[in-house]
Amino acid sequence: MSSFKKGLKKVEVALKWDPSPIGAPPHDLDIIAATYTDDDPGGPPDYVVHFDSRSPDGTITLNRDSTTGQGFGFDEVMTLELERLSPSYARVVVGIAIQQGERATVFGAVANTAVRIREGYTDLAQNDFSEVADSTAAVIAEFARDDSGEWAFREVLQGFDSDPTSFAAAMGRAH
Repeated sequence: MSSFKKGLKKVEVALKWDPSPIGAPPHDLDIIAATYTDDDPGGPPDYVVHFDSRSPDGTITLNRDSTTGQGFGFDEVMTLELERLSPSYARVVVGIAIQQGERATVFGAVANTAVRIREGYTDLAQNDFSEVADSTAAVIAEFARDDSGEWAFREVLQGFDSDPTSFAAAMGRAH
């Protein structure tokens, strides 16, 4: 799956899921964004934005962080202000990871998962994770600068079997 949209300025990544059944441990899904510099776009991330954090320059912010999925609609939201991101950054990779408790939880075990990526009121991508149902984390999007400095979007869906910390270190290698 791949789609391209160029000239992006400000995008929103929104995530939703249903709470766990009564008596079961809560499912905690997290949006994670990793930035990569122009001089090493395939190397380790320069910084990672995830639960309860924002980028050092304030261009990537986790606006809402749900730990249970409780609420109506999209419960967790991250904003990426790509037009304000320093020219030294060439890529931003976005993924979703499930916080792991005693037993590994995969997307297929979490009811009604969905992610939406949009710019303004235009949906760029939507997904329900059914293609990566046996994964504990997934890369969902890549934003990259083209030769003119414009940001382009590529939809990605690649599953990983790792905890959020390991996933954040590896997510830039998604294809």
